[in-house]
Amino acid sequence: MQYYVYILTNKSNKVLYTGMTNNLIRRTYEHKNNLVEGFTKKYNVNKLVYYDITNDVNAAIAREKQIKGWNRQKKIDLITEFNPEWKDLYYEICK
Repeated sequence: MQYYVYILTNKSNKVLYTGMTNNLIRRTYEHKNNLVEGFTKKYNVNKLVYYDITNDVNAAIAREKQIKGWNRQKKIDLITEFNPEWKDLYYEICK
C-alpha cells in the first residue's frame, strides 16, 4: 500500500496544511468538497501543492510530523522546489 504526505493551501497561498493519507485522490476530493470538518474547511484549504509517496506507513507518519514541525519558510521552499508555480496538482493525480 502507498502512503502520501501532502500539503494543501488556500486560493491566496497564505494558509498551509500538512496531512497524511493512503488515498491522495479521495482525501484531496474530500478537502475540495468541504467533507472534512475542521481546519481545512474553516480556512477553505483545498489546493494540493505538494505530495510525497512512500510504501512505509511509519515513514509517512514521521515525514508528516517532520514537515509540521518546520517553519513556514521551509515549507514554502519545499513546495516551490516540488511545484514552482504552486499549481493545484489534484487534476494531475486524477489522470
